[in-house]
Amino acid sequence: MARISSLLRSPFSFLFARSGHEEQVAAYIIREHDRGRSLAEILGDPYVRNRCTPQEIGRLLEQPELIHALGDDVVEAAKRERPASTTSL
Repeated sequence: MARISSLLRSPFSFLFARSGHEEQVAAYIIREHDRGRSLAEILGDPYVRNRCTPQEIGRLLEQPELIHALGDDVVEAAKRERPASTTSL
């Protein structure tokens, strides 16, 4: 019942919802970056690649929480390094 009422309040909210696995991958990226690893290296990890499509990784790099945790310059550099075919949605 709660699901129906939330859908009625915001019928397009599903368009902006994040999946649980994206949240887990974002937490992994932040944790690994805090350990001193580069974002480019982390994005190449099998853990990230096996759980996210290139489009999902692109969305992750747009999350304000991730940008705040890693820094604007780090995220922008990672976006520039990604192949052009994986950055378009």
